[in-house]
Amino acid sequence: MRVLILSEKIQQKKVPLYGLDGKLVSEVTLPPVFSIAVRKDLIRRAFLSALTARLQPKGRDELAGRRRVGESWGINYSVARVPRLDNGRAVLAPNVRGGRLAFPPTIERKIHERVNKKERSLALASALAATAEVELVRRRGHKFSTGDLPIVVVDDFELFDKTSSLRRVLQTLGVWEDVVRAQGGTKIRAGKGKMRGRRYEEPKSLLIVVSSSDRPIVRAARALPGVEVVSVDLLSVLHLAPGGHPGRLMVVSASALDKIGKKFEVVAP
Repeated sequence: MRVLILSEKIQQKKVPLYGLDGKLVSEVTLPPVFSIAVRKDLIRRAFLSALTARLQPKGRDELAGRRRVGESWGINYSVARVPRLDNGRAVLAPNVRGGRLAFPPTIERKIHERVNKKERSLALASALAATAEVELVRRRGHKFSTGDLPIVVVDDFELFDKTSSLRRVLQTLGVWEDVVRAQGGTKIRAGKGKMRGRRYEEPKSLLIVVSSSDRPIVRAARALPGVEVVSVDLLSVLHLAPGGHPGRLMVVSASALDKIGKKFEVVAP
């Protein structure tokens, strides 16, 4: 599916193409989508829309806390005038044990924030363009030693099936320092989330974009803290702008870069 993007200023950039040894192989021209203006407002809207789409509406049983037959005893009994059972136990009221909830969550609440298709497409393209802005990437806290972004690697990069081999390549590319940063920032979550499968809070590190989701590098990178591997078909604003903040450090293969160029067509209005 091709996405048409309108942009007034189209000036394609050139970045180095690196080999597996970290040396320059040649130069590649980035697709025009990496040269459009970065719209932080649209990226934020699209991020909130994608994030709230994952949330499941939570409701409360209408009869929760009300399945009791209780009546107030009235006055002159030296007890509060709340509904009570015959044995004196208070029921039904919000301020008693086992009573109803005063303001329970309702499923009628609108959680998902909808966004137009064209706005979503423009936000995704704008988030891609932010990965080519060195200042935005550094502002997100990423650490790297290269001067041109995104980092484009030969297609053999997708064939790594061991974490140790992938680590050596990331060190030669100058982005391993960002993985170390994510590992050092990993901490135990405060609160009850520790008991609900969210024990650790892990910073986001680099994003590896590949041409297909069945590449061996998907298994090799899953042990690295903060590193995500995603194919071009599944790429979203959640990957490119975590937290709604654009400028994620991205490593992309040459074939995946070609697929991005074919997916996003930029024309002048």
